[in-house]
Amino acid sequence: MERANGRKENQLRDITISVDVLKNPHGSALIRWGDNIVLCTAFVEESVPPFQKGSGSGWITAEYSMLPASNNTRRMRDISKLRLDGRSSEIQRLIGRSLRSIADLELLGERSIWVDCDVLQADGGTRCASITGGVVAVYSAMQKLLEKKVIEENPIRSFAAAVSVGVGEDSSLLVDLDYLEDSAALVDMNLVMDEDFGTIEIQGTGEKRPITPVEMAAMVELAKNAIANLIEIQKRSLGIGL
Repeated sequence: MERANGRKENQLRDITISVDVLKNPHGSALIRWGDNIVLCTAFVEESVPPFQKGSGSGWITAEYSMLPASNNTRRMRDISKLRLDGRSSEIQRLIGRSLRSIADLELLGERSIWVDCDVLQADGGTRCASITGGVVAVYSAMQKLLEKKVIEENPIRSFAAAVSVGVGEDSSLLVDLDYLEDSAALVDMNLVMDEDFGTIEIQGTGEKRPITPVEMAAMVELAKNAIANLIEIQKRSLGIGL
């Protein structure tokens, strides 16, 4: 299948992650993934939700939003609708689950990390960009707490990233679908994995037909290769030796 910019079927779009782009959050990352631009920030608070009080463990939660100019037509802010958009709610829960899965919350102590992912520009795969950038923002925040001796050990046990895979309209297997490819895909899937390729979450849908077992296995392999590349980009952005 011929893709935009001559990209191969198993090739990611161009990705860059800039770290600590803002002075106020404990950690921040601006991820540019193809035409996606997502700002991820991490704030640490010296408190936990009521269900964690007295447990000695912390908590990580996320919020996600698409800014009005992120699409080619203006998107209404959630506040103007007086409710959180259903899609935004689902994605921010996914981001929170993904980050908690790679953290030792006891090492965090009774603290909360608020991760905010704001989509400045969207072109398919913003949830994957949010998770991938969110991990970098949180890791950067934890590095600062370590330097200040607020915590004794980094609670982030592993890096993790997310990527989309799918079956194109011509039945070709694709990794990292942009908006047009995603809209036309026969099958669409998002996978979140840690650096040992442990699966954190799979979201898959047979958009126009069911997913075959052979396709499922092939898409997981595609995702593994992409995740390895993404985690290399994350570590490089943080100055961590590979």
